[in-house]
Amino acid sequence: MSAMARPRPCSASGLHILRRRMLKVLLTRGLTAALAGLALAPAAASAGAIFPEKGGSENADKIWTLYLLIFILAWIVFLGVAGALLWALVKFRARKGTVAAQIHGNTRLEVGWTVGAFVILVFITVFTFITLPGIKNPPASDIDANGNPVTASNVLYASTDQPDPPKGSPYLNLRVDGQQYVWRYQYPKQGDLPEVFSYVDMVVPVGMTVTLDITADDVIHSWWIPKLGGKMDAVPGLTNKTWFKIPPDAIPEGEDQVVFHGQCAELCGRNHANMLARVVGMRYPDYQAWVRGKAEQIKTAREQAAKTREEIDKQNSTE
Repeated sequence: MSAMARPRPCSASGLHILRRRMLKVLLTRGLTAALAGLALAPAAASAGAIFPEKGGSENADKIWTLYLLIFILAWIVFLGVAGALLWALVKFRARKGTVAAQIHGNTRLEVGWTVGAFVILVFITVFTFITLPGIKNPPASDIDANGNPVTASNVLYASTDQPDPPKGSPYLNLRVDGQQYVWRYQYPKQGDLPEVFSYVDMVVPVGMTVTLDITADDVIHSWWIPKLGGKMDAVPGLTNKTWFKIPPDAIPEGEDQVVFHGQCAELCGRNHANMLARVVGMRYPDYQAWVRGKAEQIKTAREQAAKTREEIDKQNSTE
């Protein structure tokens, strides 16, 4: 009976091929899993492929304009430098029988690019400071306290800290509280209605300036609704401020609301990816109806909780 043949040892080239195949399989599977995760992930905030999103609020539009200007200038500088480099590589490439000239600087050229860079930086600085007040300072509302359209205000102002909107103009101030892993919104008290609050969905009237006092209960979060402006950190023990104003015509024809999606932009724990947010813009009468309905829900829930607590106390006292 013949002995069983021993396995032949794999050569170095065979091991190399095997490793390449294994690496190819791992990369293919990893890319497939990543694409599947992106396809199945819930809709959340998006910064856009190249430019930040805009169209939801005036400050977001101004951020987009400033971004576009700097983007264009950066490309002009890049193409100029890269073009000059390629031109020099081709024109002064090595040739047989040719000795390169030894050049020790060019005063005019050096002064020219230094002055050019200085002028570009001054222009960006001036344009930024002209645009910045419109990004940071909340404007007057387009509607009054009763939801009626008002004449647009031309008041301009600037401050180190975010000021209130112009005097005489109504606005809605909300407290945004980041909690692992949900956003809580506290609304101002209105008349005899109980205090209204909501989670995840922030409902606001279109045309009215909305100012936000942003904080957190536990760890650092970051409030971010891309189409309504930039990010703002939510830090425990501190209050940061930002604002937005949804135009009245943002609601599509035939619809009763417009929705803007957002997400926490600061890694805040293992469930950070699911800390989503939505801003729902409604016409003023619909917004008022929502506030009354939410207040009634909270009132009913508190009454039911009080009854349940009394029943539990009675059961405990009879035992």
